[in-house]
Amino acid sequence: MRIVSLVALLLALAGNAAAAGVDTLRSYLRETSAASAQFTQIVYDRSMRKLQETSGTMHFSRPGRIRWSYEKPYEQLIVGDGDKLWVYDKDLNQVTVKAMTQALGGSPASLLAGSNDIEKDFRLTATGAQDGLNWLEAIPRSGESTFQKVRLGFGKAGLEAMDLTDGFGQTTVVRFTSIVRNPKLSPDIFRFTPPKGADVISG
Repeated sequence: MRIVSLVALLLALAGNAAAAGVDTLRSYLRETSAASAQFTQIVYDRSMRKLQETSGTMHFSRPGRIRWSYEKPYEQLIVGDGDKLWVYDKDLNQVTVKAMTQALGGSPASLLAGSNDIEKDFRLTATGAQDGLNWLEAIPRSGESTFQKVRLGFGKAGLEAMDLTDGFGQTTVVRFTSIVRNPKLSPDIFRFTPPKGADVISG
């Protein structure tokens, strides 16, 4: 999942406007302990030519629990149970597992499923309104992050978009629909047991 391996707000308006954008994210994190949504994800190269398009469903319950399921055109499942992060590739029948603290850190997923203290891992800047959303740019503080920057787009439904730029100049555009904030989610959806016969690789 490019949101882990590759998981809004305001054109650097001055003073209070910029602060208000960052406050939107803080408010979202404070008021949203869980969410479910459908998503589409498109990867572009540095010339903005489409390389890949996928879709699926997403659930998270903070802190540390996330389920990101790719359904089309291939199946891949990412499950974070608060302790470990599991990535299951159905076609390869292969599972990669690593500690959540190692997997999240400054990754985009930590913006969804991490703790409220995201400013420990990201520098936040409001960058303005565009396409009906208010945008915030998050720059990882760690040089080890897969991504150079993440843009978060907020609308009436909450977090509706994520744009991620990596070190190779590729951009991953994620759009969320059918968003449900604070649903009652079964703990079972954040548990994962490797299928029988699957190769399990520790990251």
